[in-house]
Amino acid sequence: MPTKKTVSRKITPARLKNIGLYYLKRFETSTANLRKVLRRRVDDYAYHTPEFSKAEAYDWIEEVLADFQRVGYVDDTRYSELKIKDYMAAGKSPRYIQGKLREKGIDENIIAQLIDAQDYNPLEAAVKLARKKHIGPFSPDAETRAARRSKDLAVLVRAGFDYDIAVQVLEMSGE
Repeated sequence: MPTKKTVSRKITPARLKNIGLYYLKRFETSTANLRKVLRRRVDDYAYHTPEFSKAEAYDWIEEVLADFQRVGYVDDTRYSELKIKDYMAAGKSPRYIQGKLREKGIDENIIAQLIDAQDYNPLEAAVKLARKKHIGPFSPDAETRAARRSKDLAVLVRAGFDYDIAVQVLEMSGE
């Protein structure tokens, strides 16, 4: 017997604020991403309650976001700084980082400023990634290293590194 989906509680400005606060308690996020989360909740409620006004609820969302920005709960620059540091520590390329932050709705100018402010060496980052993924000179099996070269190259290029940097990393010795 199929179960009946329960209709979520009524969406009000106070409820949207509580949903946002609960989300922020668990995750650091961008304004655009939090907007997406709240709109999904509104859309779900509106789907089950046809007489509900989504336009009015979207206005409430903008008010909640403005309040959160005013008190500093949501700050795109702070979020970007944290994500850039995490991604760089993991050996990600600036191209990869820009793509991920764009997905979260961060302004291009903020991304460019913060990445330019970082001390970034693409070769070091590629070596970090190779070490983490156990590819190239960090492969545990030296015999299969030559056979896996194209796959290892693909890993580095997909991560956003230039072809020349990827080849340079793969040609390094095991030491």
